[in-house]
Amino acid sequence: MKLSIERGALLKAVSQAQSVVERRNTIPILANVLIEAEGNSVQFRATDLDIEVVDKAPAMVERAGSTTVSAVMLHEIVRKLPDGALVTLADDGTAGRLTVQAGRSNFNLATLPKEDFPVMASSEYASNFSAPAPVLRRLFDKSKFAISTEETRYYLNGVYMHVSDSDGGKVLRCVATDGHRLARIDADLPDGAADMPGVIVPRKTVGELRKLLEDDDMKIAVSVSETKIRFATPDITLTSKVIDGTFPDYTRVIPQGNTRRMEVDAAEFAQAVDRVATVSSERSRAVKLSLDEDRLVLSVNAPDSGAAEEELAVAYGDERLEIGFNAKYLLEIASQVDRENAVFLFNSSGDPTLMREGNDTTAVYVVMPMRV
Repeated sequence: MKLSIERGALLKAVSQAQSVVERRNTIPILANVLIEAEGNSVQFRATDLDIEVVDKAPAMVERAGSTTVSAVMLHEIVRKLPDGALVTLADDGTAGRLTVQAGRSNFNLATLPKEDFPVMASSEYASNFSAPAPVLRRLFDKSKFAISTEETRYYLNGVYMHVSDSDGGKVLRCVATDGHRLARIDADLPDGAADMPGVIVPRKTVGELRKLLEDDDMKIAVSVSETKIRFATPDITLTSKVIDGTFPDYTRVIPQGNTRRMEVDAAEFAQAVDRVATVSSERSRAVKLSLDEDRLVLSVNAPDSGAAEEELAVAYGDERLEIGFNAKYLLEIASQVDRENAVFLFNSSGDPTLMREGNDTTAVYVVMPMRV
């Protein structure tokens, strides 16, 4: 195998591949990236047995062939090469070495036989559709903060993507929850997605997918089966197993009868919560919200470190209410608001609170209160 490729294109392809590779693994071949050169392009394939990413880049291929080499090391080398350099990758099958050459730099890297590289079994996808990158980006970005990190409830370690009914018909919906907070984000249902099975997309996959969604004009081809999900652009294909479990019935925890309505400037609210939470003890981080007509007092009382309070002007016309929340959860939810105002709907100090952006019901957040 011998090929020449521009450093920028190589770096982009290798960096996507190496981020999938697990740093600590017991199977040496999983630390490697499979390089396959053919025609006028080269593809880099990396996997951790749950996710596989294949990245294609244009290259001048002198000799077709394939080999595997350490993903992290190749990425580090390419990253440190000067901008605009032409990089030559050459592999003579017998020596078990890959030569990386750019300008006056020359590297010799150990390779492993390509036959050992595990390629994910291809599967039949029940549903294929395409969606604009900004739509998928919004669905996953706004919900991923609520993904659980508890390994015991593994079925909450991802975003539940499924087709659901909403007021205006069917929608593509992403839901994530960890039992303390919940995010439910809706988007218009893309053509061809109506019969998509509901799947739980793992946390790591959501993180990797984000890199495919940077370009606003890109259309992403999505394929879903009961066990796998695939996202593809012309250059990158990301295939992932989905979490094998049943996502709980989240509709039961979304309160329907919360009538006490508070409207507040989201950025001001987030900054105020952040300021008063500075004095709270790390473990509890409880912030008390005291609501009166058109005014909100945020207060924290930490016996060992001090107390803080701040007053905000809000739109609120109901009876007095005192309710406590974990400061971190409030901050994360408030930071999801793109428009200026966040609307909080309360019931009582012991019931879940609902938040949305203005009157927009396509993004709904629920947060459980704390005793303070």
